[in-house]
Amino acid sequence: MRLCGGGWRGLAAGLALLATGAGAADLAAVRQAGVLRHLGVRYANFVTADGSGFDAELVQGFAKSIGVRYQLVTSDFYNVLQDLLGADFAREGDEVRVRAGSRPVRGDLIASGLTVLPWRQKLVLFSTPTFPSQVMLVTRAESAVKRVGKQARVQDEIAQTRAVLGRRSLLVMEQTCLDPVNYGMTSASFDLRRHKPTSNLDEMVPALLGGAAEFVLLDVPDVVLDLQRWAGRIQVVGPISEVQDLAVAFPKSSPQLRSAFEAYLAQLRRDGRYDRLVDKYYPGIRLYFPAFFNRP
Repeated sequence: MRLCGGGWRGLAAGLALLATGAGAADLAAVRQAGVLRHLGVRYANFVTADGSGFDAELVQGFAKSIGVRYQLVTSDFYNVLQDLLGADFAREGDEVRVRAGSRPVRGDLIASGLTVLPWRQKLVLFSTPTFPSQVMLVTRAESAVKRVGKQARVQDEIAQTRAVLGRRSLLVMEQTCLDPVNYGMTSASFDLRRHKPTSNLDEMVPALLGGAAEFVLLDVPDVVLDLQRWAGRIQVVGPISEVQDLAVAFPKSSPQLRSAFEAYLAQLRRDGRYDRLVDKYYPGIRLYFPAFFNRP
């Protein structure tokens, strides 16, 4: 795929600048500053309106473990990567074109239910997975469409779900894990309705219920909460993606900060604090992903 505005040379130069990352703080610089800046998006109990949440508590504990103060810096899914990198970028499929140094660095890491995607891996260092997810097709409860039956292969379930959707209207949110481009879904094949919320992904179900489209894409952590929040008003049709990993993102110039987080996360898994966080913020989530939560 050809990139505009400089092509492969521009891409390589931009990524090289991100790797050296003026303004991006590795472990020693974070300790010297005395504060760990957590870039968080208020979404699906990863970061809540009052500043708590699964990822908020995870990073609060990490800050304490490296001996610095914790600071939450709120962002949104349209800007959070740019706030970490101090750079704007343009994406075409799984390729990115970077304009390094084009904006200020606002944080030291992202922890906000961020999905590990190939194009994002070209921009940041991800931790080992902190949480599982999967993108699902959801509709209103009164819809005549019924849930796709369980199959031996998730790929068959995905194919059946996409067939059910057909050319019916689908509400999506670009530049997030719900971006249809991530799953080979374009306007040429689907009736996509692009939603640009004022704050976060929590607006997707209200928009669906308000008639913005017949279907919506949601990921499982959000589905678990929305099935409680909108009990009796929505139903899950089936999967659009395979199981995905969520992780903490670090600048490529911060390998030591990531290594320190890896050690901290491993300790949390060993002593049970990780499991307590999962059960606190996502009761019932283990039923969706037994393989992830039962692994050593």
